[in-house]
Amino acid sequence: MKPFHILRAVVFAALMSLAASATAAGQERASAPASATTSLPAAILPSFDDGPYLFYGHGRIDARWVCDGKATERTFPAKHWPVTVPVQCGQTRPIKVRAPAEPEPDIALGQVERIAALSDVHGQYDLMVRLLRSNSIVDRKLNWRYGRGHLVVVGDVFDRGPKVNQVLWLLYALEQQARAAGGGVHLLLGNHEIMVMANDLRYVNDGYNRNAGVLGTSYIDLYGPQTVLGHWLRSKPAITQIDDLLFVHGGIASSYFEMDLTRAQINQRYRATLGTTKSAWQGNPELAALYNGKTSPIWYRGYFTDPELKQEQVDAIAARLGVKHIVVGHTSHKQIGSYFDGVVIGVDSSIKNGEYGELLLIERGKMSRGTPDGKRLPLTAADRLAETD
Repeated sequence: MKPFHILRAVVFAALMSLAASATAAGQERASAPASATTSLPAAILPSFDDGPYLFYGHGRIDARWVCDGKATERTFPAKHWPVTVPVQCGQTRPIKVRAPAEPEPDIALGQVERIAALSDVHGQYDLMVRLLRSNSIVDRKLNWRYGRGHLVVVGDVFDRGPKVNQVLWLLYALEQQARAAGGGVHLLLGNHEIMVMANDLRYVNDGYNRNAGVLGTSYIDLYGPQTVLGHWLRSKPAITQIDDLLFVHGGIASSYFEMDLTRAQINQRYRATLGTTKSAWQGNPELAALYNGKTSPIWYRGYFTDPELKQEQVDAIAARLGVKHIVVGHTSHKQIGSYFDGVVIGVDSSIKNGEYGELLLIERGKMSRGTPDGKRLPLTAADRLAETD
């Protein structure tokens, strides 16, 4: 057998082992408290075309859709990568499925001339597309147009909106196109990715709960480790660095340094523990530092809500991280803003509402805000306190 085919066989065997584990986990999740799922009867939940949900199999890709309220399934041979999955419903473009994703290298990228960043899309695909098109990140056909630039999505694609899958598949495609052009797409794990992986479905759009029922499975198993998107998501970091900017969904509190771990070690620990329930991490100090709702990197809001936090403390955090700016999402504002004399940049511009949102644009070190109409506005100091949820 050729080395390539041996490697592929090993990969698929490993994925099938993960699939078996996911099935066992799904049985355990069946006893989850009712508060974690919707209480509405499936018959009255909203419905929409959905999919594809793609699963790695032995030499094949299994595809599932919900079209006109009914389940549709197809299988595609996977003798070579990529495997093209044609349009069925829910998507407007074919999907080119790649081999199972490897974890992203946790190295700081340098000498990047152009960066675009946004966060907290929450299934608002149409608004995100408008932002990307108007600011020349993608072209009219949604292909990568940003060349050697880098796009950072600072967490929270999941929940609330009705087009989470469209957002994920677009980022999946753009990641490959950007890499081929010498650029990059970086999706970070936010608290809502973490919540979904742990079967905390309080914010999942009701239509997805219904569609999971149509497909005869649970919502979380549609993103299990044996799925294309689930495996891809499990390769993502929670924290990344480009030049002198650190990107993280919630933020870095002073207590972060008590973990005494490198960024790479923290990202690895997140990957290794995705799906850990609250009852499990609460009793484990090492995991509590990653998942608690007050000071963990995916939940921290202190830059905006802690009136005792001073400039010198934030400066000290940035200095210990070795960066000049910390770019965060998670805490909603009406626009992207600068805080603590520009050390903190908040990029959660309330895209989740589906009405307005912005991109942070960094071009040769100069920062500005990109609007849905393609206007460039100055990045200005903003009020610290904001709505939270």
